[in-house]
Amino acid sequence: MTVESLPRTGPLHAFTERFSALPDGVQIVAEPFVAMVDLRLAPDAVSGYEGSSTRTHSRPGGGLGLPTTPSTWVARGGGKAIWLGPDEWLVTDPLGSPQELEAELRAAVGSDGAVIDVSAQRTTLRLRGEHVRDVLETGCAIDLHPRAFPAGSAAQTTLGLAGVVLLALDDSATHYQVLVRSSFARYLAIWLLDAATEFRGA
Repeated sequence: MTVESLPRTGPLHAFTERFSALPDGVQIVAEPFVAMVDLRLAPDAVSGYEGSSTRTHSRPGGGLGLPTTPSTWVARGGGKAIWLGPDEWLVTDPLGSPQELEAELRAAVGSDGAVIDVSAQRTTLRLRGEHVRDVLETGCAIDLHPRAFPAGSAAQTTLGLAGVVLLALDDSATHYQVLVRSSFARYLAIWLLDAATEFRGA
């Protein structure tokens, strides 16, 4: 008897059609599974792994390109390194496996830090459109105007009643990523759909 492996599905797989029915002004997509690792580094070791002031991954090879400016993220290969605290980052990689990302970071930081695979902990949503900022601001206390929250900004905040990590992907306030705990993903999806209702005719 042949045992077929089950395809990987996220907690928001059932929301695909409901998201696709939204107007262009509020586009929501549940992104595919991505490897995520929580990285902790001793404060006196951080300087050896920091990224550039231009917010790009500028250290090839073993360099980690970590942002040291609070509440920012930087590109890291095809993924991101997100500042969560003075000694903590969330590192993502959509191309490799969680095991590969964890092994890479463990080899890079050695005894200077701690590396934990948290890939199953969060689900990622991508939001685009001219009314996305309006939708987010109905349930988020952060000022999302590009002057206050430009491209490269990251914040741990509350959206509705769900704790999220919110990333600004451009300077036009029309493109964001939201990382939410998988156990709150369905709640947040329903909240976003409800918040977008008033823009269905826009």
